[in-house]
Amino acid sequence: MGRSPASTYRLQIRADFDLDAATAALDHLHRLGADWVYLSPLLTATAGSDHGYDVVDPTVVDPARGGSDGLKRLADAAHARGMGVLVDIVPNHMGVAAPEQNAWWWDVLRRGRGSRYAEAFDIDWDAGGGRVRLPLLGAPLDEAIADITVDRDAGVVRYFDHALPLAEGTPDADVREVLRHQHWEAVYWRDEATLLNYRRFFTVTGLAGVRVEESRVFDQTHVEVRRWVEEGLVDGLRIDHPDGLADPGGYLADLAEITHGAYVVVEKILEPGEELPPWWDTDGTTGYDALAEVDRVLTDPAGEAPLAALEARLSAETGLEPRLSWHRLVHDRKLANATGALHPEVARLARCLVAAPRRAPEALAELLACFPVYRSYPPVGAEHVAAAAAEASAHRPDLADVIDEIVPQLLDPASEASRRFAQTAGPVMAKGVEDSAFYRWTRLTSLTEVGGDPSHFALDPGSFHAARERRQSVWPHTMTALSTHDTKRSEDVRARLAVISELPDRWADVLERLRAAGSTGHGPFDALVWQAIVGAWPASRERLRDYAVKAARESGEMTTWIAPDATFEARVEATVDAAFDDPATAAILEEFVDEISPWGWSNALSAKLLQLTGPGVPDVYQGTESWDLSLVDPDNRRPVDFAALATALARVDAGERPAPGSGDAKVLVTSRALRLRRDRPDLFTRYTPMWAVGPAADHVLAYDRGGALAAATRLPAGLAASGGWGETMLLRQSGPAVDVLTGRRFDRTGIPLADLFADYPVALLRPLETGVPG
Repeated sequence: MGRSPASTYRLQIRADFDLDAATAALDHLHRLGADWVYLSPLLTATAGSDHGYDVVDPTVVDPARGGSDGLKRLADAAHARGMGVLVDIVPNHMGVAAPEQNAWWWDVLRRGRGSRYAEAFDIDWDAGGGRVRLPLLGAPLDEAIADITVDRDAGVVRYFDHALPLAEGTPDADVREVLRHQHWEAVYWRDEATLLNYRRFFTVTGLAGVRVEESRVFDQTHVEVRRWVEEGLVDGLRIDHPDGLADPGGYLADLAEITHGAYVVVEKILEPGEELPPWWDTDGTTGYDALAEVDRVLTDPAGEAPLAALEARLSAETGLEPRLSWHRLVHDRKLANATGALHPEVARLARCLVAAPRRAPEALAELLACFPVYRSYPPVGAEHVAAAAAEASAHRPDLADVIDEIVPQLLDPASEASRRFAQTAGPVMAKGVEDSAFYRWTRLTSLTEVGGDPSHFALDPGSFHAARERRQSVWPHTMTALSTHDTKRSEDVRARLAVISELPDRWADVLERLRAAGSTGHGPFDALVWQAIVGAWPASRERLRDYAVKAARESGEMTTWIAPDATFEARVEATVDAAFDDPATAAILEEFVDEISPWGWSNALSAKLLQLTGPGVPDVYQGTESWDLSLVDPDNRRPVDFAALATALARVDAGERPAPGSGDAKVLVTSRALRLRRDRPDLFTRYTPMWAVGPAADHVLAYDRGGALAAATRLPAGLAASGGWGETMLLRQSGPAVDVLTGRRFDRTGIPLADLFADYPVALLRPLETGVPG
């Protein structure tokens, strides 16, 4: 592997914050202590795309994002500061929502199987009668045909804003006859679940799957990425959604060859206890596993039972069955997606079976619903298939014979069915869990985070340290995260909501009073909405309304994206409005936020220090060096005021001692940890848990990284209730040390925690004889 970063800082590159704007921000990032700058996708994307994951031309840096010259300027400026450059790339799919912008897709639609790019896209031509089915009509063809026109001068067929290419040799005939001669077929969008015949990214028909397992396709889609590395512009890559690929391990091997072993991390979600395939050519994941550990060690296990009881009461009040089993909820939501929105993928999987039984789609959907991890990697993962088969047969005895008949094909690594089952399992898991079950399991929403399993409510300090010791020994250069562009709630929102686990009875009382003023009529969903308001407060009415409506549609219980229920959504918005329009409700809300915010700040500073000083490569998502109370995208992708952040850092560097609850306190913790990590890597070579003794010993997490010693407070509300640190002491190795956050010196082996945490709930000690800039 190539050189690894000490840390990264993620920037979202788009038209209104392009590569030159990113270059202008490098001074701040460097002063903050970030080692590498980490950029969202740069290849040419659909016009107006803010995220860049809908690439339409993989051979050119997006001109709207600054183009190749902008990348060169940024790379030169970063390297001049000693910083590396990491870029997010998207091998699994391309953007096809605007066909005229994607020359490859346009050619496929124009020439069909004869297109030079036909092999690039994962299309089941036989299922479509030799055509690509496009679910874009607003009504069945017989009704929509009146709005379809043929523009022979432009060589296109038009349907409102859609333009599709005419095939060569199209006869001069009426519209219906013209449509019959095309290599594409426009169909009613509601028939997508039965007619779609190309692989997508999850359920997004505007993102078509790419077959990078074919060597020519790999070369064509990576020509620009190869240039970046060969010309020294880019030092590392982040791989989006590797689980969508036919052979992730093979892809990473191909990538390592063209990048000469550059630093590579993969956006891979691991279930509890699951290991990253050790044979992959990667330095690790993008860090959701580490995020889950930090969140849970700051969560009070004593809160689980009362919060579960509260959710059960809210469910009963709403007339719902109690949600007693996360596993069962996940199964049901996965099954709903496998038989609904993702049915085209399941139907295609069934077509791959040799001599498929009549009920194969039904059996496959049940198998996918029971599959315990995101996917397998044939021939590895047979035990997951076997476990799913056993559970599926138990759930559906009527399908047991069908399951027994098709499982041997799923276990045969040479079969297309085996490969495609693995590819399909990931979308079923993601849509069932992240985009559905997470919005229904509402007892403590800080735990319903990407990569997390909310049935794992809390993590004790011993297990927390054991997980980090393993990361240090097995994946020392894996990325770690607290916030990303995909997290459901920012790290600071989750840190505040974690306090609820310490005050479950108080929360139950507050929620009852809030619901009396603003309720959707659905008790568990009310809990989600009011937690979002509490966690993000103060926030604008518009931001909270947008979040709540999106959450309601993702939940899919009372309203959906496909069939919105205007009445229920009006109640959702009215619930949010109560926080703004009813003074009594606002007073209840603000009183509770004021009560828990100091403990939330404590959790947030602890989480930041734990991440930044722990094993792996910590990533700082843009703007999260200060307080960031963001919710799910697009809220967490709002513009960042880098001038204000630079000013805050300058205040801290000038010697200002920020208050613990200020954003500047987080800037202080972030900058001191990042600088020490970058400038003194010799102090971060191992992981040794340290001991505390005394009545509050369970409230501190401390470890020695090989010279740097980090200490953080956990469960601060309980600590306060028990009377504080008292005589509790942290034990460490001898020698003078200085806290880089406060400049205070400590000489004794035993440090009273009341002294160590006199200013902040965290401390970062370095040996006194070892100088460090800033």
